[in-house]
Amino acid sequence: MERRDFVKSTALAAGGVAIARPIVGRSLGSKLAPPPEVDASAKELLLEALDAATSAGAEYADAKVGLYRNQRIGTREQQITRVNESSSLGLGVRALVNGSWGFAATPELTREAATRAGREAAAIGKANSAVERSGVRLAPVESYGDVSWTSDYEIDPWDVPIGEKVDRMLEMNRIAMEADHVRFVSSSHHFVKVEKTIATTDGTVATQTLIRNNPGMSITAISDDNSDFQTRNWVTYPAARGYEYVLQEITPEKVEQWAAEAVQKLSADGVEPGKHNLILHPTHLWLTIHESIGHPTELDRAKGYEANYAGTSFLAPPSKVLNQFRYGPDFMQLEAERTAPGGLASVGWDAEGVKADRWMMIKDGIFVDYQTTREQVDWISEYTGVKHSHGCAHSDSWSSIPFQRMPNMNLLPGEEDLSVDDLIAATDDGIYMEGRSSYSIDQQRYNFQFSGQAAWEVKGGKKTRMLRDVAYQATTEDFWNSMDMIGGPSTYVTYGSFYDGKGQPGQSNPVSHGCPVARFHQVNVLNTGRSG
Repeated sequence: MERRDFVKSTALAAGGVAIARPIVGRSLGSKLAPPPEVDASAKELLLEALDAATSAGAEYADAKVGLYRNQRIGTREQQITRVNESSSLGLGVRALVNGSWGFAATPELTREAATRAGREAAAIGKANSAVERSGVRLAPVESYGDVSWTSDYEIDPWDVPIGEKVDRMLEMNRIAMEADHVRFVSSSHHFVKVEKTIATTDGTVATQTLIRNNPGMSITAISDDNSDFQTRNWVTYPAARGYEYVLQEITPEKVEQWAAEAVQKLSADGVEPGKHNLILHPTHLWLTIHESIGHPTELDRAKGYEANYAGTSFLAPPSKVLNQFRYGPDFMQLEAERTAPGGLASVGWDAEGVKADRWMMIKDGIFVDYQTTREQVDWISEYTGVKHSHGCAHSDSWSSIPFQRMPNMNLLPGEEDLSVDDLIAATDDGIYMEGRSSYSIDQQRYNFQFSGQAAWEVKGGKKTRMLRDVAYQATTEDFWNSMDMIGGPSTYVTYGSFYDGKGQPGQSNPVSHGCPVARFHQVNVLNTGRSG
């Protein structure tokens, strides 16, 4: 659909542009309808559900009301390929009965429906207790009363007209297409807004508003004889920011640079396989952190209770690795948190009413703690000495049961403020890599292979020719222990994933990973090209 047709259209559904029907509420029809409204205060409904659950035998319960809104826009060259908006509203209740969990949810926001859901959750918990072997023991938590929290943003994406967003996307596409050899450009936006209230029988009622933003762009260059194509994508990354993040991250200057790099990749030399020193930019390194540190430190995976999507974990059993396993060199410090402004996993309170926490997971290179929820604390407290939850309970919808999800996990910068140029200058022979691309990792999160979007040879302390088809292979232990230089605070940047899957039925969780630039000594590099 071309821009002029889009403007003339009186309905977003016209001209083949699909608009999703809201799960709850009205059809979007001829214009974007307001989100559905709650027919009673959220707090009253939640207390009704909690009272029903405890009256039915629950020793603990939590309940949530949430409105989840999504807006997706897609373009290609000078055409609109997608405009889609959906909303989902409902209530969910989790109840602990005789040490077992039960969960129920309903899209009906009435006192009667809330009562039914509370009773049903308790009944399911009671039924599950008949086959429960050990029983859940919850770590203590503070009662916070009525509290509220809002994520860090300046411009609500829903305050910006869709036409204005589309105009800017098409303009950035046009700029990219001006580069010689660039033949295809696509761009996308995915905005999420969550307004939810959580109540627990421990006395916390937390109202929270979260806005997340995932801008994307892909630029493809074609050789003169049409025998080769190269793409520069994953050029931007999501954040818990408003529309201002789009204005900051996708600029004409950056688009011109990305387009030029796509063209440069056409004539770049293939990498020579073998052992190389690697200098990894945060736009690349965050994904290696996510896969080789984030997933294996999920305690349910380490205990063997979870294996979906990412498998289990080599960091097991906890008694053999906590305070013993050397993840990396002495200067390696990795912090987990749910508090950083703009962090995709940042919240005020988690799904169990636990206030957002921050804690060390790797200290002086040694693995010292896992990600935990209230029920998981008891599994490892004798080894860590920690008696409280780290607040990692999360659900991706009002209709999903909360369970342990990844917090923001950040490799901290070094004390000396070394820059990217400093690391390059200190490297006589190596490869500098930016951007994420394909990867694979085994079901224990131990053996892996990662590739990047753009890479350059480093010779004599200088970044020289561009390289292509670069990937590296290692084990988690060998890779992180090969880190021999780390950038300072000025190189620290946060990137992350909008869609991190886990569980069955599956849930999707956003998570951020901050890190500086870092250098790794003599890593096995592969050539992934057809002639490599």
